[in-house]
Amino acid sequence: MPEPDLVVRARRVLIGDALVPRSVHLRAGRIDAIAGLDDVPPGARTLDVADEHVVLPGVVDAHVHVNEPGRTEWEGFDTATRAAAAGGITTVVDMPLNCIPVTTTRAAVRAKDEAMAGKLHVDVAFWGGVVPGNQRELEGMLEDGVPGFKCFLVHSGIDDFPNAAEEDLRIAMPILARNRAVLLVHAEDPVAIAAAEAASTGDPRAYATFLASRPRIAEDEAIARMVRLAGETSCPTHVVHLSSSDAVPLLRDAKKAGVPITAETCPHYLTFAAEDIAAGATPFKCCPPIRERDNREALWDALRDGTLSQVVSDHSPCTPALKKMEAGDFMAAWGGIAGLQLGLSSVWTEASRRGFSLADVSRWTSTVTAKLAGLSERKGAIEVGRDADLVVFDPDASFSVDPARIEHRHKVTPWAGRTLRGVVQRTILRGETIYDGSSRGSPRGERLRVRR
Repeated sequence: MPEPDLVVRARRVLIGDALVPRSVHLRAGRIDAIAGLDDVPPGARTLDVADEHVVLPGVVDAHVHVNEPGRTEWEGFDTATRAAAAGGITTVVDMPLNCIPVTTTRAAVRAKDEAMAGKLHVDVAFWGGVVPGNQRELEGMLEDGVPGFKCFLVHSGIDDFPNAAEEDLRIAMPILARNRAVLLVHAEDPVAIAAAEAASTGDPRAYATFLASRPRIAEDEAIARMVRLAGETSCPTHVVHLSSSDAVPLLRDAKKAGVPITAETCPHYLTFAAEDIAAGATPFKCCPPIRERDNREALWDALRDGTLSQVVSDHSPCTPALKKMEAGDFMAAWGGIAGLQLGLSSVWTEASRRGFSLADVSRWTSTVTAKLAGLSERKGAIEVGRDADLVVFDPDASFSVDPARIEHRHKVTPWAGRTLRGVVQRTILRGETIYDGSSRGSPRGERLRVRR
């Protein structure tokens, strides 16, 4: 039997749902064997992990806005994937906006492929987009390896990615269902939002003014529509960045009825509360918005009972000027939160306070996200045959978020100054260390193509 390239030995390796003593044998970028702690071939190169550390599967963040090509002044593949590596993320799935061109055609897929070449510090797949009139492009983009498609029910924030009306979805969803491809949905109802914005007369520096402009009912009505359409078309449907806990019963009942619908939430919805956001603190603005404390706790309950199945960053950065921090104008600021590098630690900080385990966190951030993106054969768990993507994590260490140490292109984040629990000590991508306190060497990431 060929010798392993590296054997990772640790007293706590996450295998399934259990932390157990194991040696993980890595060869040719894959996990070749999982054996007893001391079952190591003589002379093999080893990495002995400290007793206080754990070995987890690499995180698969299935909701990231890299913004390249076209808006690299916001972010880019080099900086985003460096940040990912520093956060224990070994796979990123990029969203079809806010790049230029948006990823809604086969030509745009090729443009993105060219833009990322030689820049990836982690592996990257990317979603296509559903917009009015692009139904003839969908199967071609699937042939090019996109795992599924994103749409908006409300204005996306940029005019070149228009929102899809129900008649557009009735054309696209049967195509996706036939190809077993998932539709990701930004679920906010434009009519409900327009009415709320028209009624808004508050101080634009007050967070309550912005919150009132994106009410829970806008999410609830949009999700009810998608439950109906998913049931009628049998199209696998996934609600992205769920914010409104009022929509949880709709999703719970739909899943019980066999409707093919799932949902995710994000670290910022699980951490922050509207009542605590100061006037003018625009780094906290995102759409849908961070809501009240009771809403936050209800989202945790939905993770506990499985109605919500995954947690993703929704890393959505922009230039500092677009955050309107000097004016503190929530209504004018770009809606998006930068937190890619901090996802694993921020989720573990709050999850551990509520009695969840590292196995829970890994399931939400690795196993289920890999399945959503069609990557389960390679990513999301420590199993023989999968990619040798590992994170050495110290679950009990803590750190204060210093923006200067963030690898994102811009350092504006609502986590600045916050103390988080859990420190990424090392990130291994396909058997090679890509982070051990700093990014390591030349980019080693690959563009991942999903075949269905």
